Amino acid sequence: MAVSKELMKQSNTNILLRISNFRNFLLTRLCLTLGFQMQAVIVGWELFKITKDPFSLGLIGLAEAIPAIGIALYAGHIADIYNRKSIMRIAILVLLASSFGLNLALNKAFGESVSFWVFSFIFVGGIARGFYGPASFSLISQLVPRDMLARASTLNSTTWQFAAVVGPAFGGFAYAYIGLKGSFAILSALMFLSFVAVNFIKASKPVQLVQTEPILIRLKEGIGFVFNNKIILSALSLDLFSVLFGGATALLPIFADEILKTGPEGLGFLRAAPSFGAVLTMIYLSMRKPIHKAGEVLLKAVAAFGLSMLFFGLSESFWLSLVLLFLSGVFDSFSVVIRSNILQLYTPDHMRGRVSSVNTIFIGSSNEIGAFESGLAAKLLGTAQSVVFGACMTLGVVGLTWWKAPSLKALKFEDSQH
Repeated sequence: MAVSKELMKQSNTNILLRISNFRNFLLTRLCLTLGFQMQAVIVGWELFKITKDPFSLGLIGLAEAIPAIGIALYAGHIADIYNRKSIMRIAILVLLASSFGLNLALNKAFGESVSFWVFSFIFVGGIARGFYGPASFSLISQLVPRDMLARASTLNSTTWQFAAVVGPAFGGFAYAYIGLKGSFAILSALMFLSFVAVNFIKASKPVQLVQTEPILIRLKEGIGFVFNNKIILSALSLDLFSVLFGGATALLPIFADEILKTGPEGLGFLRAAPSFGAVLTMIYLSMRKPIHKAGEVLLKAVAAFGLSMLFFGLSESFWLSLVLLFLSGVFDSFSVVIRSNILQLYTPDHMRGRVSSVNTIFIGSSNEIGAFESGLAAKLLGTAQSVVFGACMTLGVVGLTWWKAPSLKALKFEDSQH
């Protein structure tokens, strides 16, 4: 992709932001994530208010993770052979329809079987997410020069985190002050704006190989690439288990209602605190050179994340809990940025969809499966105890990775710049 001499005189970040197609891509990501994060807060709070069962919050995650994981490999194959922009466009429309259905279900338009319909529409949204993820990941390489992929990946993650800061807080306030229907009207408008923005993206043609292999061979090729690359496999495994055991997002409605006693407004702040810490850190990372000792920093950051969640589980103070969640976001952002850069730099263009689908199985749905694990553990152990248990498991995973994955520990990004 050609870049003008005038742009070359500027910083890499400024160059990227002056590429209109990449700006439209970021706008698509921003609006969709804002709406999705608002929806997560509103649906979680409303369903817990109806059921008063922490396990129902875990089932929300499971209802989304099952279709996302089930469709991931096929979706990655599709992203490698079809128009990625078109896939994103269709997925956003399905997510918009799913949100409309959730609004009707929570307003009891389908009768009193609220939980059934909520889980059904979340399941449909999970299918859409399963297709959106690989297509979105793969499209970046068609929008920016290769030598800017790491920076573009960081800006993409920063955009997501910024939306994840504003979305939950805005969702909590909207729900508290304008109610369920008004809140869904706002998030639906945001998702529609993301659909408008994606239509303005004009991507270059992806690398296309002659497609002669059967689909099963192509899927096996993508899986094999990930499992034969020790750097990618170790990074994905570390993130998988740290998110699976270390997250407490699904339980925040219970913390807000029963432990910290803050109501929906406080829930919005609790949901936003990790992302607020993350977005500040990512802005800093997007303006500096790539992290030198990336592998070592990754392991230390995940360990610090585990410690933050350990003390959060023990806290009964709203303000201390906010600080600890903020710190968890700071440390988690290092993991997100480093893992995203690893995937962008180590993956061939013609395999990006399939590799991203494996990433979805490892990471993209680990939040939802982690939500299920958190809900189940909270039911069996108690809310605070389940968070402490998960944090200890995260620290154990870091120790095992440090011992068993020397290639990841020794990773330096300069070594991957080709």
